[in-house]
Amino acid sequence: MKILIDKLLDYINLNKGEDDKYKVLENVKANISFRGSNLWILACAIVIASIGLNVNSAAVIIGAMLISPLMGPIIGAGFGLGIFDFDLLKRSLKNLLVATLVGLLVSAIYFFISPFKETQPELLSRTAPNIYDILIAFSGGVVGAIAITRVEKGNPIPGVAIATALMPPLCTAGYGLAIGSMKFFFGAIYLYSINCVFICISTFFIVTYLKYPKKKQLDERSEKKVRYIITSLITILILPSIYFAYQLFEQKNYQHQIDVFIEKEFSDKGIAILYKKTKFNENPKKLELGFLSTKFSEAQIKNYNSKLKQYAVTNTKLVVIQDTTDLKSSILNEIKYNKSVLSEKDVTILNLKKQIAADRYDNAGLLAEIQILFPEIENLAVSNHTFNENTDSIRILPIVVYKSKVALKDENRDKLNQWLQQRLAKKEIELYQQPNKVVAQKKTTKKQKK
Repeated sequence: MKILIDKLLDYINLNKGEDDKYKVLENVKANISFRGSNLWILACAIVIASIGLNVNSAAVIIGAMLISPLMGPIIGAGFGLGIFDFDLLKRSLKNLLVATLVGLLVSAIYFFISPFKETQPELLSRTAPNIYDILIAFSGGVVGAIAITRVEKGNPIPGVAIATALMPPLCTAGYGLAIGSMKFFFGAIYLYSINCVFICISTFFIVTYLKYPKKKQLDERSEKKVRYIITSLITILILPSIYFAYQLFEQKNYQHQIDVFIEKEFSDKGIAILYKKTKFNENPKKLELGFLSTKFSEAQIKNYNSKLKQYAVTNTKLVVIQDTTDLKSSILNEIKYNKSVLSEKDVTILNLKKQIAADRYDNAGLLAEIQILFPEIENLAVSNHTFNENTDSIRILPIVVYKSKVALKDENRDKLNQWLQQRLAKKEIELYQQPNKVVAQKKTTKKQKK
């Protein structure tokens, strides 16, 4: 049994593959500063993340998270706590504050001057953090701290930057400032704080577990004080997130019951729903429904309201929109818009098809015609090549490569060139002969014999 436990402990031993502790500390200290290049990189990453949030592009947001240097001071703060290096802790927190203020300023300026101020799903998802965000931040911080202490850093560090997602909530807070929404600002800053604090705390645990040398030996009372501060921070951040997680669960469960109600009472009976909107945050909650042609009496609407309780949908008022004129016109406008978008796409596709057709040649047909005039030609290939004349213009030129049994005489080569210009309707072409490997090999052999 002891052997089995020893083997298990050996498998999970974090000391294997660990880098020199002093070297790791120097590396951590070098990455906490936000001056010069780091500040410029952060500002550019903030702009990229803001654009990604603005256009609802997850790929752009991920790119911004990968180039962001925000992890440096947070990891530095965790190391400072773990080794009781309070100078390192102060420097890290100071640099993190600078980075946060720069991030808020740059993102707020971007969203203020941006003509698109619609609240995209990527923005909205960063305004109501919950307990899952804490688990992600803590787990990501553990992975980041372990990766930094390894000799081989490997792939985890970019993954941690994506998973912990420090940039999006900071940019969303800037968006909240730009549009004057304190709800967005505080929700996003709360998520950003969760990420920062729990990455820092998980780093503290890893540093303590790996027994990094303490810079300053504290008495038992001071150590208790540090633990008390950490426990207080964890409690302050966890309690609201549990509430948000519970709210999220309630909202999803409520929406599911609404969907069941609509399916059973309307969809299954062939009643087409034109419009549906749930107002979860109102008291009482509201379910607004609009129908294409079906009209309901007040008694029927009252009956449906009473039926809501049968589907466990409580404290909710069903509002049926009877006048569908506005709804129909909005749907028609939407259809027209979609048609116009499709028309634009069709035009683009047609232009691309024309461009592809212009760059494509019937090599087999051309070869069959050429072989009537020039029987010595065995094969032929034609394709367009683009040449940059300068920064403002380009030149597209057909390149013709032919394979011949014997080399064409200059007179025949000129005739071939003129025939191709006429046949392809091109003012200019480039004509090249493919080297004959057999002939080239014979010539090489003769040279070797000599």
